[in-house]
Amino acid sequence: MEEHLTVGRVAELAGVSVRTLHHYDEIGLARPSARTSAGYRAYSAGDVERLREVLAFRRLGFGLREIADLVDDPDTDAVARLHRLRGLLLDQRDRAAAMVTAIDKELEARAMGVRTTSEERLHPLGARLYESIGAAYPATRRTEPRIAAQVWQALGDARTVLNVGAGTGSYEPPDRDVTAVEPSAVMRAQRPEGSAPCVAAAAERLPFPDQSFDAAMAFSTIHHWRDPVAGLREMRRVARRVVVFTHDATDAGWRDRFWLSRDYLPEVGHLVAGRPPVDQLARAFGARLEPVLIPWDCADGFFEAYWRRPEAYLEEPVRRATSVWTRVGPEAERRAVAALRDDLSSGRWAERNRDLLDLDAAELGLRLLVA
Repeated sequence: MEEHLTVGRVAELAGVSVRTLHHYDEIGLARPSARTSAGYRAYSAGDVERLREVLAFRRLGFGLREIADLVDDPDTDAVARLHRLRGLLLDQRDRAAAMVTAIDKELEARAMGVRTTSEERLHPLGARLYESIGAAYPATRRTEPRIAAQVWQALGDARTVLNVGAGTGSYEPPDRDVTAVEPSAVMRAQRPEGSAPCVAAAAERLPFPDQSFDAAMAFSTIHHWRDPVAGLREMRRVARRVVVFTHDATDAGWRDRFWLSRDYLPEVGHLVAGRPPVDQLARAFGARLEPVLIPWDCADGFFEAYWRRPEAYLEEPVRRATSVWTRVGPEAERRAVAALRDDLSSGRWAERNRDLLDLDAAELGLRLLVA
């Protein structure tokens, strides 16, 4: 027999007031649909599941109207919404970690008698993982022409292109009318002189009318978005064609394809497990999947780029320019780097990965989503 929970019991378990539950009931956001044997209104298991989602989104700062749209979305099921919630919570965790790091640096400075400026005191409040890696981008993150050619081909005959999460401007096609969107001031400040005009905005709320552009693109950025599904749908709203470069971790064997995550940094599996599956993202805006091969001498230093140049991962600037190393934490990073250095010195890495040494390109789960 299904267990029903009274309003008072639900309020106690969830840490909210009965008044809050009554309000959600009145506006139709989360209603108790069952009755106890004594005739009191109660929450069924389905009611509890919906309420759990409502409360989780509320605690992430979403407004009640936004929450109603999310939980009533006909294109997502309960599992898809859980993936979405998990991703949002991981983003919140990363923001908190970046803030702790910034505060630790200030404490160290003060312990040495260094006086901090007003700007430096405010910085921890806005600290984000994305911004912390942004300063390292110019050293290793450059446009890889062979991947760029695939992206630009997917844009088709689009003349006006919106680049969402544009960063420093890599992969923006030079022969089209490009408008960039980038929320990070650190990234915007590093865009080269003469690059496309850049708007300070988030992917989830693009400040453009419907169908404003021939195409919208996003390159290696959606894992930083607060809500990737919402961002992709916004791109679809403002453009007739959408092209997104991302990573497919749906295949259970993907970890074994890349030696770095397989042999040295298994924590990567826990990081990508929080992202919505790539097929779900594709369904969110009606996209098809297209594999992207990584050339052995890839010019863009994203995480998988050095698959045939393992010595690169021993270099601090290479690691700082990708969020993975920051997210796994310093202990895992030190362990992985030390083990890789030992294996390169002893020849164990070459012995384990001899099949890679003659490849010109590798398939490591990178994908274009094209709609």
